Amino acid sequence: MALGVRRAQESMSYQPIEAHGVIGDMHTVALVASDGTIDWCCLPRFDSPSVFGSLLDDRKGGFCRLAPTAETRVRQIYLPDSNVLLTRFLNHEGVSEVIDFMPVSRAAGGPTEKHARQIVRIARTVRGELPFRFECRPAFNYARTPHHITLRGHAALLTAESDKIYVGGNTELRIEGDGVVTDFNLTAGKSAAFIIRYENDHIDSTAEPRQTPDELLSETLRFWRQWLAHSRYQGRWREMVARSALVLKLLTYQPTGAIVAAPTTSLPEAIGGVRNWDYRYTWIRDAAYSVYALMRLGFDEEAEAFTAFVQARARQEELSDDGPLNVLYSIAEPGNTEEITLDHLDGYRGSKPVRIGNGAARHFQLDIYGELTDSLYLANKYASPISWDMWEQIERMLNWLCRNWERPDRSIWEVRGPMQTFTYSRLQSWVALDRGIRMARQRSFPSDLGLWFRERDRIYRAIMKDCWSDSKRAFVQYPGSDALDASVLVMPMMRFIAPRDPRMQLTLDAAFRDLVSDTLVQRYQIGRAAEDGLPGLEGTFSVCSFWLVEAMARAGRLEESQLLFEKMLTYANPLGLFSEEIGLAGESLGNFPQAFTHLGLISAAVNLNDLLDGGVSGEDGWSCGRGARAAADRSD
Repeated sequence: MALGVRRAQESMSYQPIEAHGVIGDMHTVALVASDGTIDWCCLPRFDSPSVFGSLLDDRKGGFCRLAPTAETRVRQIYLPDSNVLLTRFLNHEGVSEVIDFMPVSRAAGGPTEKHARQIVRIARTVRGELPFRFECRPAFNYARTPHHITLRGHAALLTAESDKIYVGGNTELRIEGDGVVTDFNLTAGKSAAFIIRYENDHIDSTAEPRQTPDELLSETLRFWRQWLAHSRYQGRWREMVARSALVLKLLTYQPTGAIVAAPTTSLPEAIGGVRNWDYRYTWIRDAAYSVYALMRLGFDEEAEAFTAFVQARARQEELSDDGPLNVLYSIAEPGNTEEITLDHLDGYRGSKPVRIGNGAARHFQLDIYGELTDSLYLANKYASPISWDMWEQIERMLNWLCRNWERPDRSIWEVRGPMQTFTYSRLQSWVALDRGIRMARQRSFPSDLGLWFRERDRIYRAIMKDCWSDSKRAFVQYPGSDALDASVLVMPMMRFIAPRDPRMQLTLDAAFRDLVSDTLVQRYQIGRAAEDGLPGLEGTFSVCSFWLVEAMARAGRLEESQLLFEKMLTYANPLGLFSEEIGLAGESLGNFPQAFTHLGLISAAVNLNDLLDGGVSGEDGWSCGRGARAAADRSD
């Protein structure tokens, strides 16, 4: 539950990143701050230009606010088992609520007969009487395109070239500057509802059936609850795991099955810093983690849809010197990953530049081949067998990897300084060949197994010889380095090394010395690790904390692992949402909410729960929890 105080007639200002909930319809999302402001929404899809963007410029960015004008205390929750957000405003004169949601269309599996993207906002008073103000001030195309307003009583149309925002409600609107507003009082039992609907020249929402806001609310609640009921997880931390699953579903682009890394761009890794990136794309790196987490929870349909998305991208690429895969992809065509800066925007609390697009799309990153192949291996084994055509692409990819795994790259952290032969990239190159060998043997596919076995074993020996430091008593970031990197914590999860192997145990101890503060984990030490080409500092990476929890649980350090996990959950915002990073004072940093972090939470929770329930470990230390679904096991 989000807590706070809202001041009377408070001027527009930046809300903390963690003071937000998120609603969506599997095409896009809206961020709703605890003061009743929608300060981020891109329409009609995740990677479209923003319509409400005051999160990145509180003067020019555009917003939609619905809240009492009196000073109130604020509480924010989700309605149970849903992505419907409830913001409560409380003072001595009364208690009011605002319900925010986006109806889900039939095309996305929902009940609503609609095609236009729309946000529904319902205000009501449950005790006493409070004065309200509704204010809608869009700023189209990242605040680059002006708009004009046509007013018709209780409705308005705000038009910017071919894009339109329809605003309708049951109170009369008036034009005020570049937006529409209305002021009204609500007494106990009374309500006011507003619909904010996106339209363009290709969408005629006038032909769609009209439903009341209460009907849309009932349908939307029913959709989310029926979807979540498919979860098979009944272990500890069920509420947090369920919230993470609901976040992943929100971040799914239904037409293609793609999962965006986060629905925002340019939320900074340090306030005032330059480490600000656009995460509204799908990273190949997320593939294996997504398939694994979704299958563990029982959401096979989503796992298969995402697998189909990455398979299609693997098939469409031509072989080049830098490999057959891109690091990241647009959620659908047409898409544009070219990185540019929006210099007219101030950035979140002055954190410039604001970027759209992501230059990492053109990076050379070898680790993606392991993550892709692992996801295909899991899908082949536990979902739909891969086709012969897909196998031909895998075979071509792995033959290329055999020739190229020794090259330096930018790896998982996408450094923009000099490339290195990163340990994590070698690990994932080993994973790619190992999973390829397993698939070839399971399905009797033709392949150059001799070459794959030889190169897989060469990689293993290279990691053990060159990436292990006797002086640090740990696996290091790259050969010759004395810096640790949190990415090596996934070695046991990738089945590269036994969790209780002495080298892994020593690496865990070294991580606590160099990277861990309480339960927060740095990805590496800036200044000691490979130069990342950027000035300034950053927060700790939330997903690295969940990797640490899982590595320790698998290593048999259960009591310590459980305490770390419980403490890490306190860094979620009150709604159970995580950003990419955590700052020194526990504040959220980076894009929000982040899929990778919630994937790590699911994996850590499921495996820790299995072990606490009496899961056993073989001689090599592999976790084999009672009742764990076969999809959790990456072995043959």
